Amino acid sequence: MNESAIDPGLLAGNRRPAANYVARHFLWQVDDGVATVTLNRPERKNPLTFESYAELRDLFGQLKYADDVKVVVVQGAGGNFSSGGDVHEIIGPLLALAAPELLLFTRMTGDLVKAMRGCPQPIVAAVDGICAGAGAIVAMASDLRIGTPRSKTAFLFNRVGLAGCDMGACAILPRIIGQGRASELLYTGALLDGEKGERWGWFNRLAAPESLAAEAQALARQLAEGPTFANGITKTMLHQEWAMTIEQAIEAEAQAQAICMMTQDFKRAHDAFVAKRKPTFEGN
Repeated sequence: MNESAIDPGLLAGNRRPAANYVARHFLWQVDDGVATVTLNRPERKNPLTFESYAELRDLFGQLKYADDVKVVVVQGAGGNFSSGGDVHEIIGPLLALAAPELLLFTRMTGDLVKAMRGCPQPIVAAVDGICAGAGAIVAMASDLRIGTPRSKTAFLFNRVGLAGCDMGACAILPRIIGQGRASELLYTGALLDGEKGERWGWFNRLAAPESLAAEAQALARQLAEGPTFANGITKTMLHQEWAMTIEQAIEAEAQAQAICMMTQDFKRAHDAFVAKRKPTFEGN
């Protein structure tokens, strides 16, 4: 088949613009390449339900086909990020399930983290107030986190009689804040406030609560204006190299960088440098 005859929609599964997506269990907005997910049950501190878990998993899984989304911001409504799994709509019903059904649930929640790590778009978590349990996991699965001084992050699984190894926490959290600090949080369920969270590297930086959303959007906009194809490669390699030796990582990065050198954005950056102007990247 002649390359010019290939239908790009066929290659991408007849994708639709993500801006047209209508969310059922959270708010969804796309503005000039930046998508914003808002967990929107403020009266309950934005807990997750079976349905919102599944919808978030499916949405992030489809973002690999969304060429109109370059960066995603995840935030909560009403001054809190998320209180985690809804006690009445998730925790209670789980007590009535047998082991096979419980495993289906825990695999589904883990699939949300896989989808967040697997989508090429960088994810910025804007964390204010309570960020607990599964809410802390959603923040953890994001690429960058901006908090506030009043942020309170807690991996609460130990407090409800469960192991701290939930949704990849034992693999991902130590890579963010270190093994000892992650162990403390996962063994005790202790609250991590905003200032300590910044010192420990959990938060990239802090913002005032009233400016958090604007700062998260500004960071997302900065990333969206960058070489987004190359940013997607960076995210992929940051994730995949966890399981590589140094030698494997160096070879994988050599191949990845060679691919990026074939993009028009690489040429645009060179042309802009020669012309002494700022490059305008287009993601191809």
